[in-house]
Amino acid sequence: MELDLKPLALTGVESKRPVIIAGPCSAETEEQVMTSATQLAGKGIKIFRAGIWKPRTKPGGFEGVGVDGLPWLKRVKEETGMLVSTEVATAKHVYECLKAGIDILWVGARTTANPFAVQEIADALKGVDIPVLVKNPVNPDLELWIGALERINGAGLKRLGAIHRGFSSYDKKIYRNLPQWHIPIELRRRIPDLPIFCDPSHIGGKRELIAPLCQQAMDLGFDGILVESHCNPDAAWSDASQQVTPDVLSYILNLLVIRKDAQTTENLNELRNQIDECDNNIIEILSKRMRICREIGTFKKEHDMTILQTVRYNEILDKRGAQGALCGMDSDFIKHVFEAIHEESVRQQMEIINK
Repeated sequence: MELDLKPLALTGVESKRPVIIAGPCSAETEEQVMTSATQLAGKGIKIFRAGIWKPRTKPGGFEGVGVDGLPWLKRVKEETGMLVSTEVATAKHVYECLKAGIDILWVGARTTANPFAVQEIADALKGVDIPVLVKNPVNPDLELWIGALERINGAGLKRLGAIHRGFSSYDKKIYRNLPQWHIPIELRRRIPDLPIFCDPSHIGGKRELIAPLCQQAMDLGFDGILVESHCNPDAAWSDASQQVTPDVLSYILNLLVIRKDAQTTENLNELRNQIDECDNNIIEILSKRMRICREIGTFKKEHDMTILQTVRYNEILDKRGAQGALCGMDSDFIKHVFEAIHEESVRQQMEIINK
């Protein structure tokens, strides 16, 4: 299915890159919302965001103020002139937001992963002309992401955009959610007219990662940034560690280098960024492999086994060499790579056995 799209056409917002949507993770109190909004408006931000309903991983956490917070967003709109946006996960959320005059809606990652929930939202939006942004699903599934966009487009909404917020993983090293930049890049290749926003707050999970992630998104030709900014981040009721003050956000945005020409997958800088992402993944996988090797070393020590198991070693070299050849790589090159990996594995196991 080919999407039938129109420009987002956000009132009072220049269409030049990057379009910035900023505000706290959650609307907590009217004072917190108004203070954050006023400070952001003073920095030139035109679109305010705040979560009204907050899906939490576990029960017991702050799950949002609910409909009581919608009048606060309405007040932001009236007093600052900013457009206001929030996340919707059910038909009821949609109806309440439309009633309150919310300007932009977005669908969260957990909701995108559920086609039934997305269809419910799409059905609630039939006959309405409002910009809707769709976050990637929590798992790295491009078809699921596109499917959510198709459902909403099928309900007649044409002002659509995507939000790249990274993908969940069991092992969290550098990022809260792995960027896997190749997935939004493929989304851009498949649907070139679809605006793509980056959510550096959820990808990084730490405020010190927001600046480099924003720059990387711009280098990849993203259209905008959806970022969490709170008047007092350390006191935030949700996701405190990934929010920045409006002052810090302004500093980050002022340092961004925005290249004039939209980059494509053929652009050298973009290809190098993909290489960097692959290298990060290789290091994380090697780290996981070495951790397993150390567990094997502990097992061998407890059972008085020798470190070098020749049959197993030869099996690895032969099997991986053949796999490499099937993937278009020289089998000897792959064997050299795994010889080096094995050497480091043996070294780490030796340390455990000789303790």
